[in-house]
Amino acid sequence: MKRRSLFFILFTFCGTLGLFGQAGHVSGIISYNKLPLPGATIHFINLHRSIVADSSGKFIMRAVPFGTYTIRVTAAGFQKQQVVIIHRQPNTVADFTLEADSTLIEEVVISGTLKPVSKLSSPIMVEVYSPAFFKKNPAPNIFESLQMVNGVQPQLNCNVCNTGDIHINGMEGPYTMILIDGMPIVSSLSTVYGLAGIPTSMVKRIEIVKGPASTLYGSEAVGGLINIITKDANTAEKLKIDFSATQQGEFNTDITASKQFKNVAVLLGVNYFNFQQRKDVNADNFTDITLQQRFSVFNKWNIKMINGRTASLGIRYITENRWGGELQWEPKFKGSDSVYGETIGTNRVEFLGTVGLSKNWNIDISYNYHLQDSYYGKIKYYANQQVVFSQIRWSKKIGKHDILAGVPFRYTFYDDNTLGTATAEGYNKPSGIFLPGLFIQDEYKVNNQFTLLTGMRYDYNNVHGNIFTPRLSCKYAPDNNNAIRLSFGNGYRVVNLFTEDHAALTGARKVVIEAELNPEQSWNGNFNYSTFIRHSKGFIAIDASTFYTYFTNKIIGDFITDPAKIIYNNLSGYAVSKGITLNTDFNFINGLKINAGFTLMDVYQIDKDSQGKKIKTPQLFAPKVSATFAVSYTVPKIKLAVDLTGRLNGPMYLPVLPNDFRSATSPFYGIINLQLSKLISPEFELYGGIKNLLNFLPKNPLLHPDDPFNKPGGKYFDLEGNPRADSNAMGYTFDPSYNYAPMQGARFYVGIRFQVK
Repeated sequence: MKRRSLFFILFTFCGTLGLFGQAGHVSGIISYNKLPLPGATIHFINLHRSIVADSSGKFIMRAVPFGTYTIRVTAAGFQKQQVVIIHRQPNTVADFTLEADSTLIEEVVISGTLKPVSKLSSPIMVEVYSPAFFKKNPAPNIFESLQMVNGVQPQLNCNVCNTGDIHINGMEGPYTMILIDGMPIVSSLSTVYGLAGIPTSMVKRIEIVKGPASTLYGSEAVGGLINIITKDANTAEKLKIDFSATQQGEFNTDITASKQFKNVAVLLGVNYFNFQQRKDVNADNFTDITLQQRFSVFNKWNIKMINGRTASLGIRYITENRWGGELQWEPKFKGSDSVYGETIGTNRVEFLGTVGLSKNWNIDISYNYHLQDSYYGKIKYYANQQVVFSQIRWSKKIGKHDILAGVPFRYTFYDDNTLGTATAEGYNKPSGIFLPGLFIQDEYKVNNQFTLLTGMRYDYNNVHGNIFTPRLSCKYAPDNNNAIRLSFGNGYRVVNLFTEDHAALTGARKVVIEAELNPEQSWNGNFNYSTFIRHSKGFIAIDASTFYTYFTNKIIGDFITDPAKIIYNNLSGYAVSKGITLNTDFNFINGLKINAGFTLMDVYQIDKDSQGKKIKTPQLFAPKVSATFAVSYTVPKIKLAVDLTGRLNGPMYLPVLPNDFRSATSPFYGIINLQLSKLISPEFELYGGIKNLLNFLPKNPLLHPDDPFNKPGGKYFDLEGNPRADSNAMGYTFDPSYNYAPMQGARFYVGIRFQVK
């Protein structure tokens, strides 16, 4: 018996030796809906080898040693599939059938309801954009990246220092709330600079809600919000590096690294941007592009606590110096009236955290410190802002009801050297705003098709008193591919005039505040329809909305009445933002992708003249027609991707002076970009392209650039400061606010990406 056992062992061992060193082929067909799927990537994880399916969906991996292998199959627009095969034959067949990736409607979002839900299930329409979308036209900061989003317009407010804000559906930057991981730490003073310096390699996704969201987020979420969700340290890449440069001398570096320990995972992101070339294409003796040097570091921890819950903590520091002005400007001219320049120095610290106290209780905390030291010509602007935010949240499912309640508290300290903090007696008095509140939300799932969301928020502002903001939304989804949403909401915004309006700080105009400014309010209605269509060649996603927002107490800056002044007051009438938007996503199995969006809107304000007659004034920098597109095609055999992206803007009203020779409306124009990217290996990618392919440049962005200080006794003004009849009959003054497009022509760029997963 022992001899038989020994013989069996020896036979098995010899058989194993016979297999050792042998190899064969692994082949198969990748298909979708019974049709071949070309371009899919078949990755043999154990071997660290990959192959791409040919035009008929077939693949063959040669010289594969016999053994057991884990194979992962991926294709753009389809769910990945991973299986284990046993390879013991000269030719092992492994066929795969992929399913369309429905993450466009099934991905998790949090911005609409402050709770993680699938995009389809959310009663609030939330647009979601991944880093892969923005890689089609890479930019050195998120502010520029958002120009690819339909209905969202990054608007430069000054042609000298190139500061700007984010418009949603035509409404200016102060009406857009910027969040990082759901925290309101980018607001007021930092709205212009808070989106710079966030390493794009740290961004997991960007969620956008168009329309008031004050019921959950409070002040500033009047026109909409942008929530930047950073990556989880537990799942982020071990190392990711993205470096790019343009022919104009812009250099940008993003580095992200992560490390996982037993109970703690750490994510570190570093961003550095540098541009120091003085460019003057239009020969007006002013820099076309602001010179900048920016450095930021972002550190994030994900911690497993002893109660089984998790905590997420993060800290970011950013420092930036930028200047623009006359080409001969030097630092010694800062604050003088001999050579014009605008310099902005920024130092900013942010802290944010979320702690899971129990299954139903969470606490959110954040703090930011922002210091800005600036000169606009000879006008000094020095401002300091600190914002403390805390919020305790409770959530619980009770039958068909999903209840969310919270107690938020926000304190904003603000001090500057302008009229914003000056008293009637002429001394400085920093602003301190206490904003405690309470909100409750009920998401009632009537059945599998119908959901009703109701909410109410109460805030107490120590300056403006009691503020109520209600919310009502409903969603009808007859199946997993279609959804109809109807929303009504109220938003409000307290006054932070000088922290938001760069035009008031250029020194080109005198600021006049006619009366005490009251908080603004808005009422919004939104109807949305979304559908996801699968077909034999891929899938199509369509999202269409119509919106109407009514504003009262809107704060307006009058640039027209007096060319030497900006006159601020609450609008006695009302303002309206209305329109329709359409977003489409076409994804084909042949490697072609098309994202296209279209917005048609009308944004205006109604006031009365001295005789009581209604006057309609269109909103500045709000094009009635705009569109975005991204056309991508992948050549699987050579792992090359081609991306054509662009933004088209119809005419928009511009701030002109009386008798201005420049047009009061911009022309129809487009900024088109082309990019090629080559995947060298799963870890290494090269990319490059041309931005502003059509070389579009705005005309006459500056008025009287040869006399930016409007000097008495100079070229255009007499000794008393009055316009000279011989050289300035129209009474023009220097003005940098006539801006509707960047002063950057066609330019080449190249970049590399490297990652270790």
